[in-house]
Amino acid sequence: MDLTVVAYVIYLLISVALTIWVARTLSRNGRIFLADVLQGNEKLADAVNHLLVVGFYLVNLGFVALYLKAADAVADARGLFEALSVKIGVVLLVLGVMHLGNVYVLNKIRRRGVMEREQIPPVPPQGWTGPGGQGPWAAPAAGPAGA
Repeated sequence: MDLTVVAYVIYLLISVALTIWVARTLSRNGRIFLADVLQGNEKLADAVNHLLVVGFYLVNLGFVALYLKAADAVADARGLFEALSVKIGVVLLVLGVMHLGNVYVLNKIRRRGVMEREQIPPVPPQGWTGPGGQGPWAAPAAGPAGA
């Protein structure tokens, strides 16, 4: 069997397994974060989480497929390991960049939500605190008669 084909098979097995493992890990641990970002809306958090996982799979598996072709034929065991290390290393870097991108975007959304929640007063105003409960401006006092 051609060693280039062996390199392809090993590359695909490792890359697909890594993509699935990272996606499951992000999905499981990101759900709690999404629920916080979406202010406790569990159904929406699950839906967004599922959409993010599908997008993650599509982008990463598409990259793995596009990056499959080797530039040179693999001649020996040393070449097999070198080709695999370069390809798997690039896949790991892409997975890491995708993860950091997701975390960055979700953190920006979370920050915006936290700032919006801080701007809403916890209790609506119930009245004025000025003299006589008339507001910040009191009626002018009556002056001397005939003035």
